[in-house]
Amino acid sequence: MRHAVNAGDEPTVTDAVSAPDAEGKPRRTTRRFPRITRDTARPEGGGRAAPGDAPAPARQWPILAVLSAVGLGLLLVALDVFRFGTILIGAALLAGAVMRWTLPSVGMLAVRSRFTDMLTYGVLGVAIVLLAMMAQPNPLLEIPFLDDTLHFTVR
Repeated sequence: MRHAVNAGDEPTVTDAVSAPDAEGKPRRTTRRFPRITRDTARPEGGGRAAPGDAPAPARQWPILAVLSAVGLGLLLVALDVFRFGTILIGAALLAGAVMRWTLPSVGMLAVRSRFTDMLTYGVLGVAIVLLAMMAQPNPLLEIPFLDDTLHFTVR
């Protein structure tokens, strides 16, 4: 890297550079990934869900809605309403996936890229709902090949 430094002046760089490093010296750009990650970018859609002058709970309403529904579902499970409570937990995750897809900014509900968040929330939500519907006794959903698979592998 070629740069000249005069006493008291900022470095003058003649090559293409990226942001300055920890010591403030410009570094040459490269297409290689750094060996050590120094910071991370905010995920797409990770901005406030309400204006900045709104109180903190209002700015983070998407994650609060999902967590409140999950908390209510866990309370119902603790009160021995297992099936409805677990379906509510799965539905809360599915609602999180829908919010991640439709809303431009969802605050702390955005953890990774939009696609990865939607996929994660959606798959976990569907799995929890299906498992809750198949729970014994008196399942609401019966999948015939699963009983055959269980019979073949365990019984």
